Amino acid sequence: MRTTDETMDSGVGEVLTLPEFLEQGARRWPDIPWCRTPDGSATRAEMYADARRCAGGLRERGVAPGDRVVIVLPNGLEFLRAWLGVVLTGAVSVAMNPKAAESELGAVVEETGATLVVGPAGMPVPDSVAAVDVATLCLAEPAEPAVCTPGQPASYIQSSGSTGRPKFIIETHGMYTMAAEGYPYWLGLTADDVLLTTLPLSHLNAQAYSTLGSYGCGAGLALLPHFSASTFWQTAKDYGATVFNAIGAMVEILMEREPSPAERDHSLRFCYSAPAPKEERHREIEDRFGLRLVIGYALSETPYGLIVPIDEPTAYGSMGRPRQHPRLGTINESRIVDATGADVPVGEPGELLLRNPATTPGYHNMPEESAAVLRDGWLHTGDLAFRDEHGNHYFAGRMKEMIRRRGENLSPADVEIVIDAHPAVSSSAVIGVPSPLTEEDVKAFVMLRPGAAVTPEELRDWCEHRLPPYKRPRYVEFVDAWPLTETQKIAKKQLPTDRTSGETDLEQLTPA
Repeated sequence: MRTTDETMDSGVGEVLTLPEFLEQGARRWPDIPWCRTPDGSATRAEMYADARRCAGGLRERGVAPGDRVVIVLPNGLEFLRAWLGVVLTGAVSVAMNPKAAESELGAVVEETGATLVVGPAGMPVPDSVAAVDVATLCLAEPAEPAVCTPGQPASYIQSSGSTGRPKFIIETHGMYTMAAEGYPYWLGLTADDVLLTTLPLSHLNAQAYSTLGSYGCGAGLALLPHFSASTFWQTAKDYGATVFNAIGAMVEILMEREPSPAERDHSLRFCYSAPAPKEERHREIEDRFGLRLVIGYALSETPYGLIVPIDEPTAYGSMGRPRQHPRLGTINESRIVDATGADVPVGEPGELLLRNPATTPGYHNMPEESAAVLRDGWLHTGDLAFRDEHGNHYFAGRMKEMIRRRGENLSPADVEIVIDAHPAVSSSAVIGVPSPLTEEDVKAFVMLRPGAAVTPEELRDWCEHRLPPYKRPRYVEFVDAWPLTETQKIAKKQLPTDRTSGETDLEQLTPA
């Protein structure tokens, strides 16, 4: 595998480091209000000065370039001071969701070899590591920013590993700054915009797109601790938000609420979101809320995935085309390949591969998993997709979620698209469950729209007319709520694979 410096510094032009990026923003827009939160606000100059003091406090406690520092704080100014302070020391931040800290902090510290935890005063930490709060760190004299390279690790983003161990994706300085320069370019943002995010700062999206994206283009940032559907539209109006970063179920949650005048009384132009809804739903969302829904695809292994261009008519259902850089030009390529690694024809599904300089060098202390996804210069995403004749990409499922049934491989996404098209269905999640005949059976978990009703028999008949026999669900179970990940996606791993009292075996029903 290539080294991190070789990965990033590969002749694509000048790639900034985070200390350079932060200094430039503070110098260009020192006193214009930048980040507003429910607990206060800060200009770029104020945040940069606080981050330098925080860096000074970290250095007083022995934090050196390359050291890992765990941050256990909610969205807010304190998180930003701590995170950017770590950046300015040349150390590596490991941000955690505070809700997960009690049960997972010990494993995170052990796996990353962290030397310090930054969190609320008095928080319990493992004996192997010290802890400090942000206010104490910021009492120090400001430190000079460390000299870094674009390929140097800036953070670890936690994901789920196939071995059961925590998996930490290495995010480099160049990955962050290229995403921060790219995001305003992809959405046409200027210093007149205000980006609103409720996504957790323990993930790359809120860090690289909303936070650094707004910082580097002169825009404002409305940073909220959590998503609240009941107050969302009023909050967006109060902050003067023009762009909203949404993930997963957020837009659908807003759609399920009773219509109100507030949902059109705002200044939002764009909602950036994923995954792509079907065309009818996409149009319904835009018409109801009076904004444009922009669909993108990315992953923590690279923020340079795909996006639907805003200067063209929407390709409904598409994840878009490869994102490019405003200053460095065309740097991002995609391929769709079969199991042998050969490119597939237009319209045929295969694994999506990406190649660009804003790609992770790998996973911390996981050489085998790193080598599995980084092969021959391409990032193997593990996602299935197909491409149309115009170069638009369409999601076709996750390779790891593929279900083996009756000698055939099937993608849960194929089944979910059909079920979700039923007018009574709000959303669905399809998984493979153990079959008495070996291999797997297909089970569909289904959430209905408010006030809607459908019977298992009706869903069976709906699927029989739209799916081949091996793709039709054997089991269906109606749910009132989904288990969600931090980024509001359905947590399929938490759905039960054993028999439950709430499911219906469609094969045992009277034939239609």
